[in-house]
Amino acid sequence: MKYLLPFLLLFPVFSAACVALVPRHNTFTIRVLSLASSLIVFIASLTALVAFDNKCSHFQFVTKVDWVYGSNVSLYLGIDGISLFFILLTTFLVPLCFLSGWKSVTKYVKEYCISFLLLETCVLGVFCTLDLLVFYFFFEALLLPIFALIGVFGSRSRKIKAAYQFFLYTLLGSLLMLFALLVLYFQAGTSDYQVLLSLEVSHHKQLLLWLALFIAFAVKVPLIPLHIWLPEAHVEAPTSGSVILAGVLLKLGAYGFLRFSIALLPFASEYFGPFVFVLCAVNIVYASLTALRMVDLKKMIAYSSIAHIGFVIIGLFSLNVQGIEGALLLILSHGIVASGLFLCVGVLYDRTHTRLIHYYGGLVQTIPLFSLFFLVLIIGNISVPGTSSFVGESIVLFGMLQTNTPIAAVSAGSMVLGTAYSLWLYNRVALGSVKSRYTPFFSDLSRRECSILFPILFLTLFMGLCPGLFLEPMHLSVAKALRGGI
Repeated sequence: MKYLLPFLLLFPVFSAACVALVPRHNTFTIRVLSLASSLIVFIASLTALVAFDNKCSHFQFVTKVDWVYGSNVSLYLGIDGISLFFILLTTFLVPLCFLSGWKSVTKYVKEYCISFLLLETCVLGVFCTLDLLVFYFFFEALLLPIFALIGVFGSRSRKIKAAYQFFLYTLLGSLLMLFALLVLYFQAGTSDYQVLLSLEVSHHKQLLLWLALFIAFAVKVPLIPLHIWLPEAHVEAPTSGSVILAGVLLKLGAYGFLRFSIALLPFASEYFGPFVFVLCAVNIVYASLTALRMVDLKKMIAYSSIAHIGFVIIGLFSLNVQGIEGALLLILSHGIVASGLFLCVGVLYDRTHTRLIHYYGGLVQTIPLFSLFFLVLIIGNISVPGTSSFVGESIVLFGMLQTNTPIAAVSAGSMVLGTAYSLWLYNRVALGSVKSRYTPFFSDLSRRECSILFPILFLTLFMGLCPGLFLEPMHLSVAKALRGGI
């Protein structure tokens, strides 16, 4: 198991090189090779879950290779209960992305598959690395394949603008993170994350570094008012791009908050806690109200994601075990449910080539199987008991009640808005009379589409019914992060 993490990072790169050697016209071979590669990586990540020791609070499967000679920067890999499920979520979603673009992506298929394989390596590198500067390298490197996915494979004329907007927002925010990481590096003389956990940083310096890191991660999550790039990116990106944005990219910011802001700068995290709570409460209410007035399916789900992220950040900065574990479970749930909703939008778009809500209606009469899948995901988005989101939000609110009761009350009250826009969406799309003028009686889900959506529905219900299987591996790692690694 020592070489498991290097395998997870290098195998997609090796597969991308193999895909590059396949003639461009042989698109079927390119698709099969890419899908098979992603499935192998997913199976390998499952071995990490099986071999993971829940009773160990230290990083596991550790591998260290010197990278830059004489600089104390190394390719230092390891995972704990926090990063384990982020890795599994990534490797789970990438094969579904390849399947979702199997027929819709017809141009530049080789470049599309190579971009996804390289993106998988970069994302896994972010979650695996225990070196701050290598973390920054992977954190920035993933901008390039996502930029290509939006700018080249987007579906509308504004895709170039959306790609540049995404790139510039996240790049400028990350420059502040680089500044903070370099300050920590020069103070400690190393970029080893485990060494930095025990580093004593003055309170004044913590406040400055925390602000730099907060802006970088708030852009990535994103939080209002740094969210402008996300709805545009979702609308212009292909379905698989939206899945990666919602299911993986938004998780990088939350992961950074926990790994760096909270674990390395505990005083500043507690000091700025009230500011974060107020910002997140505004974030939840504003995003929910904005979702209610959206007429584009993707934009509505994008603003729904922003609202759910507000709950996640509130849970993280509650600074207790219950709040953080609930936030982690909620963000995993969001990665599954939001990805499923975007895949459902992709199914509709492939048939009608429109995402405007007023063109739909009565789909339960024409495509009942799709309507059933869509209903389960809507229920998951509402956080109905028995679904994954319900458990996460409940634990977050329980943790928040111990820290700030008024913010917990506002957050709980705003869940009504989430119910409103979710039910409104399903009512407009699936119920009512059939608008045959715009949506003819097209075919229901194909076997390929069922194979994409069924695992997502299964996980949505499985996480809600068996949350302990996900919470137990996190517990010691969360407790260690709160203690600052002691």
